[in-house]
Amino acid sequence: MKTIYFIAFAVCVGMFVSCSSSTGDQTATTATENSSQPSVGQSGVKDDVSNPNIVQVAVGSKDHTTLVAAVKAAELVDALSNAGPFTVFAPTNAAFEKLPAGTVEGLLKPEKKEDLQNILSYHTYVGSLKTEYLEDGKEFEQVNGQKIKITKNGDKILVNGKAEIIATIPTSNGIIHVINEVLLPPSK
Repeated sequence: MKTIYFIAFAVCVGMFVSCSSSTGDQTATTATENSSQPSVGQSGVKDDVSNPNIVQVAVGSKDHTTLVAAVKAAELVDALSNAGPFTVFAPTNAAFEKLPAGTVEGLLKPEKKEDLQNILSYHTYVGSLKTEYLEDGKEFEQVNGQKIKITKNGDKILVNGKAEIIATIPTSNGIIHVINEVLLPPSK
């Protein structure tokens, strides 16, 4: 067993040395160039091979532009791009349009960032809530510490008795349940 580890280690060292010697000057130049660039979070990782994460799926959806704008304004892009798993109950643009006039615009203002984060974290669960876990009467504690309640009306799955899950999308870091209402956290 020790022999296998030694061989694997020797191969890795050999690859590292050969790569380092062929790109020595280039590596030093690249490191210098990169040190002047600002660092980026998880959302800045470029990967065209893996399945998209929650944020990438939302960004690619024409029905979730308001949600994406809210996630950006609340500075939650990196958090929702992390490994998770997360379950996001994602209101459509039409769901946001049901709110009183000026509500969304008001929440997108920098001074309302904390309120916006509270609302968005009420739409997020840490863990993967597959559809089969969403049983009638079940409650789930969301990221903001408050609970949502699942009810069923025939084949419809409702969140807090009102928001219907109209689609479910698996992602690389969790699940998106598309809903037709915005979930507003109960008053504390």
